[in-house]
Order: sequence, then structure tokens, then C-alpha cells
Amino acid sequence: MRIYLDHNATTPPAEPVVEAMTRAVRDLVGNASSVHSFGQQAKSALDLARASVAALVGGEGSEVVFTGGGTEADNLAIRGLAEALEATGRREIVVSGIEHEAVLQTARALAKRGWTLTVLPVESSGVVAPDAVRDAVSEKTALVSVMHANNEVGTVQPVTEIAALAHARGALVHTDAVQSAGKIPLDARALGVDLLTISAHKFYGPKGVGALWVRRGVRLSQQMTGGRQERNRRAGTENVPALVGMGVAATLALQALEPHSTRMSTLRDRLEAGVLRNVAHTAVNGAVDTRVPNTTNISFDRVEAESLLIALDLEGIAVSTGSACSSGTLEPSHVLKAMGLGTGRAQSSLRFSLGAANTEAEIDRVLDVLPGVVQKLRTLTRAAVGA
Repeated sequence: MRIYLDHNATTPPAEPVVEAMTRAVRDLVGNASSVHSFGQQAKSALDLARASVAALVGGEGSEVVFTGGGTEADNLAIRGLAEALEATGRREIVVSGIEHEAVLQTARALAKRGWTLTVLPVESSGVVAPDAVRDAVSEKTALVSVMHANNEVGTVQPVTEIAALAHARGALVHTDAVQSAGKIPLDARALGVDLLTISAHKFYGPKGVGALWVRRGVRLSQQMTGGRQERNRRAGTENVPALVGMGVAATLALQALEPHSTRMSTLRDRLEAGVLRNVAHTAVNGAVDTRVPNTTNISFDRVEAESLLIALDLEGIAVSTGSACSSGTLEPSHVLKAMGLGTGRAQSSLRFSLGAANTEAEIDRVLDVLPGVVQKLRTLTRAAVGA
């Protein structure tokens, strides 16, 4: 039995998505920018996908800019807005310390160009305190970027309150909603944000496509220059088959949102309670009452997370030590460090992120295997220390 519990890294494309993309590859041969019938057929499919993605985030099709993924959408939001507002004298950007690297590294790149960067602290729960935003935002702040849900611990941020505080000072607000789309209700207007990022492969769509929702009236400088695609905001011929797949995935995610959320939280809680009950010296990282329903991050005292990940993989169980985009680094999770966890605990923590295909039998299999694996690793650690 192979058990996949790393859905925050990526999700397997749903079968209707694969079927729709296959048809699109075969049948939609035109360029969506062409005026002939082949091109207009492709454009029609693109318009339908755009409307479906807009519905998932509570927007309109005209507000959706298709991109090559969540990272590009974050870059377009942050760099595009910064360049558009640079001449106004607003040259400050505020981000939280638990943002995805796509946001953090982009903000740091602006800092190297002379922008003032403020990185907000987070509470031990993994939540950004609105008071910290109030203290950080000034009349020179151009943008505040705080993610909707964290990719490592799953905490949902008070984005609505943060947006109101930022707007009161004249700043615009971006939220990376990559980890919340398809898991919890998502309404860009209700959140009060100006820009919102999603990525198809996080909700059972294809890899390599994403979208940026842009509130009408917000100015962005183009980051991909060339043609006039995407309302002159992102040049380049659109990947029509992949975007068709994203549209189908968005529709499926919206239709199944409530039952999927309930089922995921039930399985997640079953896993979490079993681990805490059956494995000594374990603890959940982050708030347990304000998080997406599929995610738990658990520390295993006196166990190196990488060793535990490999041992579980040998048992057919796939989990993660954190963001897939940071794999290969020897540094402890920047998210857990920002939450105040010591290096030892941060380096002994695993993320379990569930998906639509997971079952109770799989969760019970993990709970059967995990205690023995942890005990073996702890025994080896004690032996190594004793030696």
C-alpha cells in the first residue's frame, strides 16, 4: 500500500481534469489570440476556464490574469505593483515572516533595489497579529502581503482585518491563497484584498499554471513583456490545455468544497489524535482551531525529521518536512523558526497534508507503522549519543 500525505506540495490531477486536457490538446489547435475560427474556439475555452477560476475566488473573469503558476503570480503581484507605484514615493513593503519563498524572496529582491522591507513577526500559534500590521504600516507603505493559509502548519490568517488596517493607511494588500483554494471558502472581495494568488496543482489541476486575481482599478506593471495577452498584463501565448484543466479543477473544487473540507478535517483529526496518543513526546505545531482542514504539523522529540521522512517512505508513506520549494536545504523551517520554535524542535517536525483520495484505512496504516519507526530512530539516536 502506497500512501500519499503530501498534498500541500502538489495534488494528483483529478480524472475529469486529465480528460478535459486530453481533449483540449487534441481538439483546440488554434492560438487563442488568432481571429479565425480555430483561434476563437481556443479563446472560448480560455474564457470558460477564466470564468470558472474567477468563481472559485469570488471574482469576475475580467479580474483573472493567468500565469505559469503561483510563484509567477506572486511575482507579478509584488513586482508589478511595486513598479507601478514607485513614482508615487511609496517605497515600503510589509510581509509576514511565514510567507512562501516566492513572496519572501521577491520582497528581498525589492529591498536590494532600495525598498524598505518590514518582516512581520508571528505569534507562537503561527498567526500574524493585526497589531503588528498596525505598527508596521506607514503612509509610505505600498503593499502588505500576508498569505491566507500557511503551507507548513496550515494556519489561516486574519486577512480581512489586516486588509482593513493596511487600506486605512493607503496601502494595497496581496494574499497568497495557494494553500486555501479548494480547502476553505475563498472570496477575494469579502477578504478585502486587492490581489490574490492561486495555483492549479494545489487543487487537483495541472502543474505549471496559476492565476492572479486583480481587483478592478489596481495598476500593475507587466513582468512578462511581449504581446498583449491577459489584458496586457502577462505576455505570451496561453497554455490552453493546461488552463482548461485548471478551469475544470476549479469547478470541481467549488462543487466539493464543503464535503471535502468535512472529510479532510475528520481524517486529519483521526491521524493527529492517534499520533499524540500512541507516540510519546509529540506536539502539534501551530493553532489547531484556525487552520485548513487537511494539514497537521507534528514534532517528534529526539527524532531528525529527514530520517523519519525517509523511514516512512520506505514503508510506503509519503510526508514532508515542510515546503517542497525548500527541499534540499539543511536549514530548519523558516516558518517554525518564525513561530519561536527552537532549532531542535523545528528539525524534528513533519507535515502531514491529506487529500481527496485518502481513506481511514490509510490513516490507520500510518498509525500502525509510525510508533515503531519513531521508537527505532530514537533507539538509534540514543546509541549514537552513547557511543
